[in-house]
Amino acid sequence: MNKQLIECVPNISEGRDTVKINTIASVVETVEGVKLLDVDPGKATNRTVITFVGEPENVIEAAFKLIKKAAELIDMSKHTGAHPRFGATDVCPLVPISGITLEETAVFAHKLGERIGKELGIPGYFYEKAAKEAKRKNLANCRSGEYEGLKEKLVNPEWKPDFGPAEFNSNVSKSGCTAISARDFLIAYNINLNTTSTRRANAIAFDIREAGRIKREGNPSTGKKVLDSNGEPVRIPGKLKAVKGIGWYIEEYGIAQISYNLTNISITSMHVAFDETVKAATKRGLRVTGSELIGLIPLKAMLDAGDYFLRKQQRSLGVSEDEKIKIAVKSLGLDDLKPFNPNEKIIEYLLKDNTKKLVDLTVTDFAEETAGESMAQGGGSIAAYVGTLGVSLGTMVANLSAHKAGW
Repeated sequence: MNKQLIECVPNISEGRDTVKINTIASVVETVEGVKLLDVDPGKATNRTVITFVGEPENVIEAAFKLIKKAAELIDMSKHTGAHPRFGATDVCPLVPISGITLEETAVFAHKLGERIGKELGIPGYFYEKAAKEAKRKNLANCRSGEYEGLKEKLVNPEWKPDFGPAEFNSNVSKSGCTAISARDFLIAYNINLNTTSTRRANAIAFDIREAGRIKREGNPSTGKKVLDSNGEPVRIPGKLKAVKGIGWYIEEYGIAQISYNLTNISITSMHVAFDETVKAATKRGLRVTGSELIGLIPLKAMLDAGDYFLRKQQRSLGVSEDEKIKIAVKSLGLDDLKPFNPNEKIIEYLLKDNTKKLVDLTVTDFAEETAGESMAQGGGSIAAYVGTLGVSLGTMVANLSAHKAGW
């Protein structure tokens, strides 16, 4: 049986004070068996995405310590930022990585929430797979009204917290509320536009996201809402499934972005979201200048993007993993705003064992190791290496010839 591993991706409502951010993130590393993978702050959103991984019990302990420290250092009554939020630790999703199901992960989410409510006095809601009510499955519903609406929301019987106090006391005034979930892997992905207009960015987000936009009479932006027989607004669906999105202006970059959550990349991939956004922007006279990945991404998503753009270029897919990743980075403009280092953004690269293996050696190192007294490689390894060179030469010929007439 595979070792049980889950990933935790808490989003804290602090993106500007590096001392506070580092202090909060560092408590994760005090728990044995938990690896801190990434700390990704945003100044305009005033929000930091923290990612760590480990066995379930250890991850739950690390998450509890992080939420406790965030509540100590962040005062939500003074918080401002572009991103929707209602707590010092705004959301804390748990994601199954290996050896554990989503349903089993939800049990750990409930365990974490109950402890936060009892020991820290922080109220909160369970969403996604951890939700205990259908209407609470969607994070947007749980977070509606944001921090400013908590005083009324917490005493509303329909929105009684799943854990913690149902009152806006002095403790809650500072800590706010926390949403905890068990969910599949999600990619937080922003696309950059050559405009400062939030309205235009939102218009494109509404074109693309699954929820689309509210149908209106006459003017699509300001017209009267069209209601169904139950008095609910009628919606015009967007282009892509499993996509959430909003438009915003990011002051530190001086541009508007469309901020997407890709909730199921087997349904809508990053590269499809990018290309559809390019089409929608072009129709509105705008230009996509690049994109930004928030947090981490699976290797497969990057390789799939590389393959996609290689096909668009009518090039062979028989290139190295590194080359495919370079193609993906440049095609998506992931380095438009800041350098993109695959070793710091791809989950598998962060988790891999750093022990040097034969396949990791340079040609010089391999030759020197072969000449030494080590028995690690002999005739078999040398023969395999020579065979690999032969296959590489054959692949080179195929790649050079594939696009030529007559082949």
